[in-house]
Amino acid sequence: MVLPFVLTAAIVLFDRVVRRVGRSGLPSGVAPRAVLLLSTVAILTHPVLDTLNTYGVRWLMPLRGDWFYGDTLFIVDPWLWLMLGLGVVAAGRGRRAEGKAGSAATRQARAALAAAAFYVLAMAGASLAARGIARRELSALGGPPVERIMVGPRPLTPFARQVVAERGDSFLVGTFRWFERPHIEIGSLRAVRRPRPDDPALLAARADPTGGRFLGWARFPVVEVEPGPDGGSLVHLIDLRYADHPDAGFGTLTVALLTPPRASPPSSGNPLPSTPTGPGAPGR
Repeated sequence: MVLPFVLTAAIVLFDRVVRRVGRSGLPSGVAPRAVLLLSTVAILTHPVLDTLNTYGVRWLMPLRGDWFYGDTLFIVDPWLWLMLGLGVVAAGRGRRAEGKAGSAATRQARAALAAAAFYVLAMAGASLAARGIARRELSALGGPPVERIMVGPRPLTPFARQVVAERGDSFLVGTFRWFERPHIEIGSLRAVRRPRPDDPALLAARADPTGGRFLGWARFPVVEVEPGPDGGSLVHLIDLRYADHPDAGFGTLTVALLTPPRASPPSSGNPLPSTPTGPGAPGR
């Protein structure tokens, strides 16, 4: 709880220095008490909001490194930013029109916060419901049971979600849509080989400091191996939450090895066959 006081002191000091250098005769517009309150709220709510996305937060550190995921909001949710941004603009206009912080500005700010809270709660409920539906539809396809599943939000549209499920020796990746039956697009499903814990490429990448940190963060990691320079190998680590190929940028890491590990089977996705039974049957 020391951080809000440090941040408040830094903002107040910056305000005083800027005004002194600029030789401003106007009183400071920074109220230390208001800045302290704002800093405290921001620091407390930041990790809570981060828990709502697919990136996750490690709440038990340094005792344990478990990740907690809400799968509720996209990392940078444009609709949440829009609601809060409009609230700031509307409250600012109301305050300037009245010449001080009046009731109209307060009502507008509260309305924006209420709309944002309603949106978050609606997305959280949709996430829980979509997870249960996706698990049932995937189970109806047959095969090994679903062990872990993510039905995560996508940018811009709250009515489509990304499905990543761990089942047997594969990850299933596909698209979930609220306004379609079945909700999971059968044609979008593809199976990606899940690396075994004793996979030589996985073990070699984990031994690398950077690769070990990536694998400690990755939620659905897959491995691809290709020949590297000077007779070595390039081990591509891909987290299916954010990427599906090594060149995606975010969600991937390449570890260069001096010696090649034993070749692993390719991890490119293969479409799953569609069937008229199961979740695709009429009336679901």
